[in-house]
Amino acid sequence: MTKKTTKIITVNGIKMEVDLRHATVIENFKVGDCVKVLIKNYNGYKSHAAIIVGFDNFNSLPTVIIAYIGDSYSAELEFCYYNAESKDTEICAANPLDIPIRKAEINTKIDREIRDLENKIKDIKQKRHYLNLHFAKYFSDYIEEEAKIDQPVY
Repeated sequence: MTKKTTKIITVNGIKMEVDLRHATVIENFKVGDCVKVLIKNYNGYKSHAAIIVGFDNFNSLPTVIIAYIGDSYSAELEFCYYNAESKDTEICAANPLDIPIRKAEINTKIDREIRDLENKIKDIKQKRHYLNLHFAKYFSDYIEEEAKIDQPVY
């Protein structure tokens, strides 16, 4: 028995006969799928763990929105807009075994960033307190002088 090498498919109401020997597999992705995105940067190409987060169904250029972890040091969340005009970018299905990062590592990095920013906020609040405490006389004199200048003359 010979294997059938053609198949009849319907696309937009048009029936076509496809030679399976030359057919290619088309991957179907949906919002929420884990993928890897390959993006060209100044050093070459780099693969990133990613997830499809949206789809913009523009008439002229449908676009897939992909969130990916950009910098492995800071766990920076970035977005890629993938469409027919995307250059130097590719996506493929992710294999959970080849993703080089783990949730705990990312959370640790994000927690460190939060601590750093909270410390920066604390420093800025201390500067404001110091300014208000030690420059009160300077500002009160300045405000009095400014009030004299701004008073209307009758």
